[in-house]
Amino acid sequence: MSAAWPLQKSVYAALAAAPVLQTYLGAPARVFDEPPEDAAFPFLLVGEASERDIAATGGETSEHIFLLHVWSRGGGRKEAKLILAAAHAVLHDQMLAVEGHRLVNLRCAESSVVREDDGETYHGLARFRAVTEPET
Repeated sequence: MSAAWPLQKSVYAALAAAPVLQTYLGAPARVFDEPPEDAAFPFLLVGEASERDIAATGGETSEHIFLLHVWSRGGGRKEAKLILAAAHAVLHDQMLAVEGHRLVNLRCAESSVVREDDGETYHGLARFRAVTEPET
């Protein structure tokens, strides 16, 4: 069975419960899988994800790549960068519990912040890589 959904649930739970993110995103933290149309800024979106088999010996080791999106209108890149740094602290090198699976590692591979065409919205993006194996 795929670890994709259990991993997303664990990532979401860790982000939503993190006091450091609640500092920026309110309590409860505005962390979404699909944001409501009237979502208050700033907010964090658990976004696109992919999974692939990386087992060298026919096992069930999977690599997961997922994106976190930060949407900010806090007057510059600072707010988006602070939120990305907080998400990094919550997830990078952490051993989250993933139902039915063992999380081998979880690392942030890259992050960036760009200004959107409207001139007031900043979009932060972080790409994470996770490796999972089935529990034995």
